[in-house]
Amino acid sequence: MTAGVKLMQKVSSTMLFAKLAPHFIPAMDKAVHKLTRGKVMLSAQMLPGVILTAKGAKTGEPRTTPLACMPEEGGVSWLLIGSNFGRPGHPAWTANLLKHPDANVNWKGQDIAVRARLLEGAERAAAWQAVLGFWPPYATYQARIEREIRLFRLERR
Repeated sequence: MTAGVKLMQKVSSTMLFAKLAPHFIPAMDKAVHKLTRGKVMLSAQMLPGVILTAKGAKTGEPRTTPLACMPEEGGVSWLLIGSNFGRPGHPAWTANLLKHPDANVNWKGQDIAVRARLLEGAERAAAWQAVLGFWPPYATYQARIEREIRLFRLERR
């Protein structure tokens, strides 16, 4: 692990990061992703990322959200972590996937149709352990909040 990754893990575990990051990281990711025609996401320089497009839970209108993800072996599925930067309340995109599990992701510039599934029980527990190995600050996020962080597996459809 590089010094830069260790530093980013430390920074991303702070409350200041949790307060500020939601206001600038997604906006920067959307802008850079659009300018590069889907080839670059700034946050993906530290963690892999997708651009999720899902129908809004209330409106049914398409909602586009840049998200960190954990790609799984074979490139046919991804884990999405509803951490909301360790803040109270589930992120809106998780409600969207619960109501409308058929969505699309842009992964490394390629648009892919996916179906989302909320992980529960033993499957969630195993995925959570993999997620913590992948990005340990998620443990700090979970410790700060009372809700259980939602984990979704996205599979190609």
